[in-house]
Amino acid sequence: MTSLVSKYNVAGPRYTSYPTVPYWDEKGIAIENWKNSVKQSFDESNAEEGISLYIHLPFCENLCTFCGCNKRITKNHDVELPYIKALLKEWRMYLALFEKQPSIAELHFGGGTPTFFSPKNLDYLLSSLFEHAKKASHHVFSFEGHPNNTKKEHLEVMAKHGFKRASYGVQDLDPVVQKSINRVQPFENVLRVHEESINAGYNSISFDLVYGLPHQHLDSVKNTIERIRTLKPERIAFYSYAHVPWIKGNGQRGFDENDLPKSEEKRALYESGYQLLLESGYKEIGMDHFALPHDDLYISMQNKQLHRNFMGYTASKTQLMVGLGVSSIGDSWYAFAQNVKSVEGYYSKLEQNEFPIFRGHLLNEEDLLIRKHILNLMCHFETEWDNSYSQNSVLQESKDRLSELEADGLVNLHPNGLTVTEEGKAFVRNICMAFDLRLLRNKPSTQLFSMTI
Repeated sequence: MTSLVSKYNVAGPRYTSYPTVPYWDEKGIAIENWKNSVKQSFDESNAEEGISLYIHLPFCENLCTFCGCNKRITKNHDVELPYIKALLKEWRMYLALFEKQPSIAELHFGGGTPTFFSPKNLDYLLSSLFEHAKKASHHVFSFEGHPNNTKKEHLEVMAKHGFKRASYGVQDLDPVVQKSINRVQPFENVLRVHEESINAGYNSISFDLVYGLPHQHLDSVKNTIERIRTLKPERIAFYSYAHVPWIKGNGQRGFDENDLPKSEEKRALYESGYQLLLESGYKEIGMDHFALPHDDLYISMQNKQLHRNFMGYTASKTQLMVGLGVSSIGDSWYAFAQNVKSVEGYYSKLEQNEFPIFRGHLLNEEDLLIRKHILNLMCHFETEWDNSYSQNSVLQESKDRLSELEADGLVNLHPNGLTVTEEGKAFVRNICMAFDLRLLRNKPSTQLFSMTI
């Protein structure tokens, strides 16, 4: 494993999309093409499937120096209502594209810190969203919360609107690590918000843990997981810290890079945490995720229904995902579109009655084919192909990389597909890269992605 870590610890995408954002069309996407793809996807979706809605709430009171999300740091809560009104205007622009009332199957609040917003304003946002939309019978609504500022009132308001899932960023419980990433939150706060979530009726609670943080060591990871597993959250995400200061600027410079564990040390942190999670009864879900056997994420994986998009792993798929808010990304399956990243730019576009999009990509036939393979690998650790010309064309360019992966014991190839081995699961990003023809044909001259290990 040591030699494989050294070989495969390269910069690579996390594959929340294909093509990955740096390889989207340089010309972007024409607004009319995006609108047409949204209408096409909406018309093709049946009422039972519904659509997904991702809403980006960017405000945070404090800067966490490990964070790679798009955020605006402020303690001024007067920003809440103007932002909500802008979100609702953007939503009305999408509603105008639909010939019938949309059914929302998935709704996710990301950030930033969604619980920066007051319960009253969240209530207003949710009530307004559903004035001209309905909730699908099988809807799954979730939000990302901060243990320090998620209050019982937040939980109750969102539960009233159908939220049953909550995800809390814990990262690491070691005080030294917390101080280094400017995210000090005692275990007591995690315990409180977990108990209050259960009392408010949430039936799926997830904690985000991160390995590879500054000053992190084996004992801190073990102690964190041992304390978290006493709460038995339904899901645990165990992420690799993505150190990308060339993208996120000084926000990820709150510590010396010598404080970060090296690749072999970082891999040891993961292996230790991985074993603890399995011993605690959690099942591995795709990449970086674990769930208890009764959770629908594990059940969907067993039934080959697991899906992955910009919101992460989901237990079901909708063809259309609408993104609202700064930096959010929409996915019509045929195209991607991302909103402008600044609050001011977002407001300006909407004031001109324009969709606030600044880049996107219209997928061609090859993109759609490769996207299918990468999704299969990320969700099910296997993929299949046929003998059509388009399939063979893709496989021919990937042939050498796939053969090398097989020689290293990471995949098993067969005439009509491949299966990732147990050892290969730790390198699934690298395996996906073998199919990524845009990356293979146009290797970046500068580093675009975080390291895969």
